[in-house]
Amino acid sequence: MIELLIQACISFLKIGAFSFGGGYAVVAFIQREVVEGHGWISPEDFVNVVAIAEMTPGPIAVNSSTFVGYNLFGVLGGILCSASTLAIPFILALIVAIYFSKFKDNVYLKNVLSGIRPAVIGLIAASCLSVGKISFETWHSVIFFAVALFMVWKCKINPIITLITCGVLGAVLYGLVFPMAGI
Repeated sequence: MIELLIQACISFLKIGAFSFGGGYAVVAFIQREVVEGHGWISPEDFVNVVAIAEMTPGPIAVNSSTFVGYNLFGVLGGILCSASTLAIPFILALIVAIYFSKFKDNVYLKNVLSGIRPAVIGLIAASCLSVGKISFETWHSVIFFAVALFMVWKCKINPIITLITCGVLGAVLYGLVFPMAGI
């Protein structure tokens, strides 16, 4: 059991170390580690973790590590996996806070950041595709996706309101309408 906990902490150290661009950019990496690489959670549970992590405060990587750690080892596992995810970014943030003002005008640093920014968009797109493969089970799923996209992108509705709206619609449709219609 200790060996598995150490393995989980090392995985979340890696996830934390490569979480450039925020949570969405690292979703595919988390999926590769915890679903495909180690099989700690199922693909369906992973999509639920991402949804719950999106609705709860904090970064997706930390919320995911808390969920997986708790599922595998209880409260202590949730705490240790979360701390593992945060350790390297915390150290990097301290280093950046100390030295960034000295190097912010450095042409090499600007060039590196110019390469990282578009790569982050690619990572986010890859995450969307990997979660989409699991999430788009039926045409109903595609409609929920379209409604949420329309609400946030075109109508500029707050994402929290969008999530609540889609959650309520899901409860009504999947809990009441579809069973009564035999769907």
